Amino acid sequence: MKIKKSAVQTLLHIIVLVMFFIVFGSVFYNNGNRDYKTESALMKESVDSEIVNGVFIRDETVITYNGKGAVSYNVPDGGRLGKDSVIAEIYSSAEQIQINRQIQNLEEELSLLKKIQNPGTIESAQPSNLSVLIQEQYRNLTYYRDLKNYEKIEDKKENLLIYISTYQLITDSEVNFADRIADITSQINKLKLEVSKPEDIIPAQKTSYFVSYCDGYENTLKKSTINELTVEYLKSVTNNKIEDGNSIGKILDDYEWYIAGIVDNTNKTYEAGQKVKLKIESAPYEYSASVLDIRDEGNPAESIIVLVSDEFNYDLVQHRCERTKIVKGVYNGLKVPRTAIRFKYLPKTVEDEEGNEKTIRQKCKGVYILQGEQVVFREIDVIYEGSDYVLSNASPESEKGDYLALYDDIIVEGYVDNAYEE
Repeated sequence: MKIKKSAVQTLLHIIVLVMFFIVFGSVFYNNGNRDYKTESALMKESVDSEIVNGVFIRDETVITYNGKGAVSYNVPDGGRLGKDSVIAEIYSSAEQIQINRQIQNLEEELSLLKKIQNPGTIESAQPSNLSVLIQEQYRNLTYYRDLKNYEKIEDKKENLLIYISTYQLITDSEVNFADRIADITSQINKLKLEVSKPEDIIPAQKTSYFVSYCDGYENTLKKSTINELTVEYLKSVTNNKIEDGNSIGKILDDYEWYIAGIVDNTNKTYEAGQKVKLKIESAPYEYSASVLDIRDEGNPAESIIVLVSDEFNYDLVQHRCERTKIVKGVYNGLKVPRTAIRFKYLPKTVEDEEGNEKTIRQKCKGVYILQGEQVVFREIDVIYEGSDYVLSNASPESEKGDYLALYDDIIVEGYVDNAYEE
């Protein structure tokens, strides 16, 4: 009996020892093969865009004069002209233009001082109210400066100057602008004795926009020639302001403008009617535009794209060619490294042609995440593809299926069981 009992004990000891080695080996194996490296799923913004050499296309009419005398412009580049409004005045010499400008500057200053010195304004103004208005105008100046809206800055600057000067007048009895007003009035009267009337006046024949230079493309780069554009021609266009002695500039027949460039459309990323944003290198704004035409001459990698916009301002008439960013879209989503993407067949409920629901196994794109000590598959809904990452929709519309969520730990390195399960 002792021998039999001893044999049983020995066998039990052997079994326990084997199980110990199995458990120990399993733990060692799993620890050695599940040394994961993870990356948190965080939000990222990506801009889908490309830069082209944009060529402006506009319907333009050159304005000429007899070439004699000095030209004084009454409207800035990009300025709007009404019918019969004055584009420019022709004087006998540049000196006459300078005198007129001096008179204009002095009259603007005189008008400002009279507003400040107005007795009604001074009597009704209170220091506390003026202090609030000064602070408000200062905030407005800062706001429009950040927006680079220079027209608004000029308006707010004048208001700020009036409020500050009025505040000085009512809080300091020694401050008085009467002497300055008298001095400016005297200067204006003297200058008016020296100035002569313009020898000629150039009016606008119709409502339009003005540009003070010509570049030689006025007859070739216009709306009616868009269909004739070639890749070779677009590459040859340069910025080139010319002076022929008789030209004072040109008028734009419409505020609608076009810009053409060469893009790679091999993957059909552009199509007619597509809405985009344009960022011109020399302008602080983004302009809304749409694709008017996209075509190639047999090589889609060099496709001609023509875009149209009706948002117009001064910056758009300064050059014929501009480095232009075409922004196709701005995307916000969860950043997923491409190396972490896996595919797995999952059960999905779909409807057949008769509207009946059925379950199929569907190949799904996703990633494996570490949830505690468990490895779990999460689907991704790709909304943008970068070079080494994709963005997944942070709020996918589908309520069926488990999708990647913010702050999930994506496994980017380490062995995953059934990572390529099908």
